[in-house]
Amino acid sequence: MIKSLYSLAVMVSDGKKATKWYTEKLGFKVYENKGHWVTVGPKGSKFYLHLCQANRKYGTKLEPGNSGVAMVVDDLDKTYAQLSAKGVKFSQKPIDQGWGKYASFKDPDRNEFYLYE
Repeated sequence: MIKSLYSLAVMVSDGKKATKWYTEKLGFKVYENKGHWVTVGPKGSKFYLHLCQANRKYGTKLEPGNSGVAMVVDDLDKTYAQLSAKGVKFSQKPIDQGWGKYASFKDPDRNEFYLYE
């Protein structure tokens, strides 16, 4: 089952400027910086802000209902099976993208959430 929250996507107009602002103004640390995937947070944090720059190259845009909330699970396939059995509707079945394995589901109001292993 779900064991923790991982990240929250924050739409930004310029990823580099946003990274600079969060690090210089708030003192956040950059945890990952892989092109579109930039995460920042307080030093020692295990919950991050994903500075999500809208960019056609990466297919990112502000999407109604996309919460950007990511949750961590120990076993994605097992959690997917458990939640599916409870009637949770998945918009993305578990998939391994090479950088990690994830799935996404929607709540009754069509807000989308992500599960990462």
